[in-house]
Amino acid sequence: MEYKKSKSPVNTVTRDVVELWKDTDNIYESVAIIAKRANQISIEIKQDLSKKLAEFASYNDSLEEVFENREQIEISRYYEKLPKPVLLATQEFLDGNIYWRDPSKENVVEDDFDL
Repeated sequence: MEYKKSKSPVNTVTRDVVELWKDTDNIYESVAIIAKRANQISIEIKQDLSKKLAEFASYNDSLEEVFENREQIEISRYYEKLPKPVLLATQEFLDGNIYWRDPSKENVVEDDFDL
């Protein structure tokens, strides 16, 4: 996913609490949903960064040979400038782009069995 094109802020923003719990009727449930999505985003970004930096990895054990690769530095700077995963997840939640369900609130039909 292209996180740089997201319209989420780069810095911390004060949020309206009512806007956060409007969909779930529970602020704690909303925060839990945002936290789980932030963890998913964080893992995805980390995997993407590791994959891109692995192309530049040198397998020399010599500490004297340290190479500064300009492309590697640019990739690292790109990821440093991305919004934090919590800000991305909060924006996705407010935009309605996160799907969640609560199994405890679903209609569960229980069958009565006579033994």
